[in-house]
Amino acid sequence: MRRRRPAVPGAPVLTDEERRARTVITPEGVRLSITLASRGARAAALMIDLFLIGFTMTATTLLLVWMAGGIGISERDLQAGTARAGALQALVVIWFIAMFLYRNAWFLSFELGPRGATPGKRLMGIRVAARGGGIGADAGGGRLTTEAVIARNLMRDIELYMPLVFIGGAIEAGGDTELAGWSGAVWFAVFVLFPFLNRDALRCGDVIAGTWVVEAPRRKLEQALSLGTAARGASAETGAQYRFGEAELAVYGEYELQVLERVLRDNQPEAMREVAEMICAKIGWTGGKGDERAFLEAYYTQLRARLEQGMRFGRRKANKHTPGSG
Repeated sequence: MRRRRPAVPGAPVLTDEERRARTVITPEGVRLSITLASRGARAAALMIDLFLIGFTMTATTLLLVWMAGGIGISERDLQAGTARAGALQALVVIWFIAMFLYRNAWFLSFELGPRGATPGKRLMGIRVAARGGGIGADAGGGRLTTEAVIARNLMRDIELYMPLVFIGGAIEAGGDTELAGWSGAVWFAVFVLFPFLNRDALRCGDVIAGTWVVEAPRRKLEQALSLGTAARGASAETGAQYRFGEAELAVYGEYELQVLERVLRDNQPEAMREVAEMICAKIGWTGGKGDERAFLEAYYTQLRARLEQGMRFGRRKANKHTPGSG
């Protein structure tokens, strides 16, 4: 990893990945380390998505043209308003609807999914996450809300598409295309350069929505912790047996499992106490007080086993907000 010369003599030299490292406090009160996506990865993801959108638009158009050609409509059919002319009109309506959805729903539908990422972002190993402080945004490290995704994607229209509409309108109206071109270029440059003017590489949509783009965690569950006898449900300290039912394990998903694993690795008594109290309140459990390490080890092991079983049957539960049984 390439290191840069420090701006201040004697200051520690950080790698690019270290400069992009951030710590957020999750809604559960746990510190969680994340790594912001690089500007290059975000730009590459956008280019991939725009290419895919253009490809699907072209493929849909060619398919509908082929279908219209198969109908065999003549000028007489159009003038007489026959059923075949009506079929052509239906294909035109379908084309307009498809173009509208590709243009507006591509980013929304994918980023509102459980992975919070479009195909381009998934290929680049990044995803959208809640940063906090914006329209409809949850607390940092929390769930990505619908309002935040809508806000950041509405801003993309202003950042990316409005200059093109402005220039196209000037050409169609026969106005001063040179002035329109320069104005559009300046408009576009302002928004393109915006991520380079803040340390978190946020675009304007991220600032308004309270989001940022982070490196996505590995899809497979990490190797299990090396735990003691409590992992089998029995506490070596108190002898208590911790067995959790399906309903008690179904409330959490992979994200919460990763947070719990981090708490167990850090082995901070205060953090374990807070997380154990939060889990007990969530599942209606009354035991485990004063025996938090054993309680959390047992819950972690049994939750992990449940999630891995669900993955073998093609069912994933990304987090506690994901509907279904896993």
